[in-house]
Amino acid sequence: MSSRYLFFSLCVVFCTSVVFAQKTFTEKFSKMGSSFEVIVVAKNKEVADGFIAMAKNYNRIENLISSWDSNSETSKINQNAGVKPVKVSKELWDLIERSQKLSQLTSGAFDISYAAVDKIWTFDGGDSELPAEAVLKRSVAKIGYKKIRLNQKDQTVFLSQAGMKIGFGAIGKGYAADRAKETLVAAGASGGIINASGDMNTWGTQADGSDWNVAIVNPLNSKKVFSWFSIEQQAVVTSGDYERFTTIAGERYSHIIDPRTGMPAKGILSCTIFAPKAELADALATATFVMGTTAGIFLINQLPKVEAIIIDAMGRIHTSKNIKIEDD
Repeated sequence: MSSRYLFFSLCVVFCTSVVFAQKTFTEKFSKMGSSFEVIVVAKNKEVADGFIAMAKNYNRIENLISSWDSNSETSKINQNAGVKPVKVSKELWDLIERSQKLSQLTSGAFDISYAAVDKIWTFDGGDSELPAEAVLKRSVAKIGYKKIRLNQKDQTVFLSQAGMKIGFGAIGKGYAADRAKETLVAAGASGGIINASGDMNTWGTQADGSDWNVAIVNPLNSKKVFSWFSIEQQAVVTSGDYERFTTIAGERYSHIIDPRTGMPAKGILSCTIFAPKAELADALATATFVMGTTAGIFLINQLPKVEAIIIDAMGRIHTSKNIKIEDD
């Protein structure tokens, strides 16, 4: 692999200093098929364990958005595609409505109905050739956020075409991080980070009163920090083509699918989004990756309190207007 191809991911640096009888506590665990990490500031381990236990309770969210649980609300929507509307909880209805608005904002680059292509690409090393054009066309025909019918009065969701599916792979972990943060803030946790497999949301400060810091690093040299950012009450999400991909005829294809074509997005190696909520950052990271550098940066520059750092396929760095890069 050429050295010009730089891959970046987020890492969290936190302080374990004791100030005002506060300490930082951390626990890692697996939920929703992903790795999670909870970092909380608390006066002792007993209090911290209570906070962490609250943050680990993702069963309710899985019952809403899981696509592998046939009894989840999302699965029931998919099972009734082209058949009938499905009444859902207000929480899921609201999430789908917000997803629709994000689809409109990104001209379809973000689209939860992209899930209709999930059997075409595996990205597990088993892809030996590109899907046939006819297969892609059939799959894309089942994609389209405008085909998702929402009835606010009845609180129903209807996928208007048989074979359609919705999935929350590009927004679900961010949503889960936001809900966990809300739970801990309401419970009195003064500061912390929810890290949902790289989708992070922060609040408060470290134990010593300083801001949380995130670093963009080069995973080819994990000791080399590209740049540091101080964050407070902010979410950070990175999408990258190094996370999951397949190689066909010597060319690498990212797991991030353009829902408008059914093909993997190309041209960007890494996109990091800073936003008020992880749900928004999660969706925008995917959308920007699909839209490409120029259109992606243009979009981000129109949004309040949202910033981006993009690494293109040549290893060049592009930033939104308010990002200030500080060299290590």
